[in-house]
Amino acid sequence: MKLTSVFKRFFESEQSAGLILVFCTIFSLMLANSLRAHSYLNMWMLPVAGNSITHWINDGLMAIFFLLIGLELKREIYIGELSQPKHALLPVFAALGGILVPAGIYTLFNWGTPYSAGAGIPMATDIAFSLGILSLLGNKVPPTLKVFLAALAITDDLGAILVIAFFYTGTLSWFYLAASLGIFFLLLLLNKLRVNLFLPYLIGGIAMWYFMLHSGVHATITGVLLAFALPFGNGNKQTLSFKTEKALHFPVSYFILPLFALANTAIPITQDWHTTLTESYSLGIALGLIIGKPLGIILFSYLVTYMGLASFSRGLNFKNLLGIGMLGGIGFTMSIFICLLAFKDPEVINGAKISILLASFIIGLTGFLYLKFTLHTQKK
Repeated sequence: MKLTSVFKRFFESEQSAGLILVFCTIFSLMLANSLRAHSYLNMWMLPVAGNSITHWINDGLMAIFFLLIGLELKREIYIGELSQPKHALLPVFAALGGILVPAGIYTLFNWGTPYSAGAGIPMATDIAFSLGILSLLGNKVPPTLKVFLAALAITDDLGAILVIAFFYTGTLSWFYLAASLGIFFLLLLLNKLRVNLFLPYLIGGIAMWYFMLHSGVHATITGVLLAFALPFGNGNKQTLSFKTEKALHFPVSYFILPLFALANTAIPITQDWHTTLTESYSLGIALGLIIGKPLGIILFSYLVTYMGLASFSRGLNFKNLLGIGMLGGIGFTMSIFICLLAFKDPEVINGAKISILLASFIIGLTGFLYLKFTLHTQKK
């Protein structure tokens, strides 16, 4: 199976982005626990136009990240791995298992507690980190494995986006929500009328984001809506969707995601930091990512293939799928993002972030070593 040039570019940008995210995370943790910790932590809280820098990153810049995710998902649905039902159902069901099982494990530990809102935290897969780790295995990795992980992670993130939309909203303002959705339908009309100028979509997208920000629904959802409003056509290099996706890869991978990592992993680690690991929310997050993710992905993949609804592509099998399931347990960006929506107590947020980082590191390293061994033995 040959990789398309679009997917190759996507994979190459994500692998380097994953390594940069690792560096930014380590750098931010070191600064947050150094002699300059006070000034570093306060820097992210500096007010800009009435909100902190961190707030603008999480509510503003991350909408652009979701726009890119939406465009990648749209491409997969129209002409990619998700365009054929038999091929699409496997990563879709695998992603569903990777959402439901971790959420179920978290809920077992936190049912009836003040932390029950965190069930969405272990649901998501970090695309940049997971593809970045997979890329370290080099040409040992079959192309189908790369495409499957990308399709799984993109579908997984769509699930996380829907969870954010339905379960992590504030008090709804129906006026602002209606205004935002009204602009969205107007953009869909422009698409239908084959308007291929970027400016109307840009202006509409900004206006849609503004109204969504004040509606109570998280403003980053706007990015996904705008992605599906942009004209796709046949998906070639001349289409507005392709041009926008291509233009966004660099700023998202090398500016927005690193900024997000720096701002949200500025975690002051106290001497008793390890005590938070026994809290119910930390256990739910860690076990959800480390056990729930691979278990859910394998279980649902087995069910859908057993029922004959989907089949494995060449180069993909249950042995490889277990390793992909492990890499799916790398939550990081999306998990931290949902953590900020689920909790308000700074101590709980810091404890949850530590749990996300440790669990992602453990399952990511385990997945890397497992695939390194299995792919090596399969080539013999």
